[in-house]
Amino acid sequence: MISLLRDRLNARFGTWRGLVRLLLARAERTTGRLQPFELQDPQAVRRVVFVCLGNICRSAYAEQVARAEGLHTASLGLSTTTGVGSPDPALAAAARQQMPMDAHRARDWQDFIVQPGDLLLAMEVRQVHELTRRLGGRDDVQVALLGNWCSPPFPHLHDPFTLSDAYFDTCFARVRQAVVRLANDIPNARALPAQKRG
Repeated sequence: MISLLRDRLNARFGTWRGLVRLLLARAERTTGRLQPFELQDPQAVRRVVFVCLGNICRSAYAEQVARAEGLHTASLGLSTTTGVGSPDPALAAAARQQMPMDAHRARDWQDFIVQPGDLLLAMEVRQVHELTRRLGGRDDVQVALLGNWCSPPFPHLHDPFTLSDAYFDTCFARVRQAVVRLANDIPNARALPAQKRG
């Protein structure tokens, strides 16, 4: 029984820490502390930039989905090695979602140029705070939590790296849902019409 509960928790939230971080993030959202990380000016967005720690799982997958949705897009990691590929479990999970990302290579923050009109979308509360710090008060870009576009909102999208295939699938499904919903809110970030998938 305990093993079954643990497996269900891990499949839905990654780990018990993932659940705790989600609950804390939802509490912050409910009290309005995350309001600065809601999308403030949808018309100003020209490119979506997905951000996570390593740029090999969540942000890499989000970039592929955004590209398929016809958005100007990029992704980066806050602490990674530029040029590293995604791990096999991430590639397999992306393939299960019919969104291959074999060609993706990580890009570190130091090797990325933030442009006016960028919407930087982080996966975790601590990442939006770090982005805000690194951006140093720039007012020509916006920072938000990607999980705000999930239904219900998931202001914490726990890192699937080294976790189960079941959680990779859950995480990538949430990322996909959020990106597809986001695409409807930012018409000026469109590069091409969305690709039709079989």
